[in-house]
Amino acid sequence: MPANIVVPEVGESIVDARVAKWLKKQGDVVSAGDPLVELETDKIDLEVAAPQGGVLSRIDHSDGADVKVGEVLGVIDESGASTGASAAAAKGTADKPSEGATATGGNTSGRLQAPADSEKTRATPTARKVAQQNEVDLKQVRGSGDAGRVMRRDVEQAAQGASGGAVSARQVAGPPAVAPAPPAAQKTRPATPVAENRRRGDGERTEERVRMSKRRATIARRLVEVQSTAAMLTTFNEVDMSGVMTLRERHKQSFKDRHGVGLGLSSFFVKAVIGALRDFPRVNAEIQGDEMVLKHYYDIGIAVGASEGLVVPVLRDADRLSFAQIEQKVRQYAKAAEDGTLSLADIQGGTFTITNGGVFGSLLSTPILNPPQVGILGLHAIKERPVVIGGQVAVKPMMYTALTYDHRIVDGSEAVRFLVRIKDLIEDPGALLIE
Repeated sequence: MPANIVVPEVGESIVDARVAKWLKKQGDVVSAGDPLVELETDKIDLEVAAPQGGVLSRIDHSDGADVKVGEVLGVIDESGASTGASAAAAKGTADKPSEGATATGGNTSGRLQAPADSEKTRATPTARKVAQQNEVDLKQVRGSGDAGRVMRRDVEQAAQGASGGAVSARQVAGPPAVAPAPPAAQKTRPATPVAENRRRGDGERTEERVRMSKRRATIARRLVEVQSTAAMLTTFNEVDMSGVMTLRERHKQSFKDRHGVGLGLSSFFVKAVIGALRDFPRVNAEIQGDEMVLKHYYDIGIAVGASEGLVVPVLRDADRLSFAQIEQKVRQYAKAAEDGTLSLADIQGGTFTITNGGVFGSLLSTPILNPPQVGILGLHAIKERPVVIGGQVAVKPMMYTALTYDHRIVDGSEAVRFLVRIKDLIEDPGALLIE
């Protein structure tokens, strides 16, 4: 009996997806539970498994196609499984190549055919893209993900020659000067050179068209939407990081020995934000119609920049987490974001967001709200600057902080005092223990 392969319901906020790559070909025999196709959504990547055993008799949407939740991707014909198996058995020794020979021939409908080597390799879409750009043979890469799945980090190690047994298809020092477009991009919008492509003194002037991923397209749309629907305003302050840096230096080794993770800045600012949100609850709210929804729990989003685009995994009930638990969670999320293994549950919700442009060297910026939240804290690079303390000039490690807020429900004075509260808590880190 035929069974449809459909785009699954992943979450209420996800209504469409993109076919990243079919892992099986039309005519292949599959077993129930076999991964058939990788889908890319604006939040996570996922695999769709075979609902039953049989033959993949039809593929309705090829690589690069946009599909809706519930839409049919293809069909598995259960009756074709026995037919295909019988046909393969009947051929038996007739199809068996002689010693030293190589079996050749095309695939015939209903015949059991082993998938190509590249299709046997389970890898994330990000890992496949990196492998293509660096010409790494996925068959030779040992996966470190669940069930041996190849992750981005595995491919990067292989490209650098640092992974035991991992070799590249062509030894190269690094990615090409212009990265090739992914398969979907090449199919729909191939790279196009400038019209005349005149050669000048510095070589050819070329352009490349690359289709945006679902995540990047969603980021672009939401950033425009929030600027047209929220009354965003940003206020700034600067924080003396001497106390935190001294505390970290004093306890970093013992903290790492005890908890297996370094003592970073994230835990200090998460705790400081929670303290400030308790004093100014409207910053921890959202607008629904003509009502304010004040949230008396603290799910703090931590913005993480990954190669596929910004994601904001959430620390649930962050007020109940210790410093060590926060640091461990943040590092787990950062690793999962880069590997493309974040789950939908990891990134749903959130009542307030922290973003740290300082890790990339940003000195000052105005973060954009993460709707429907009404507040986001921007952290920046720590720089030694001369400051006046008690009439004397001293050199201190200073950080600019920025709070972007929705002026529709958060007043300017409230936002300024919120940021001052964070400043006070960070400059006196002992107060965080009291909080």
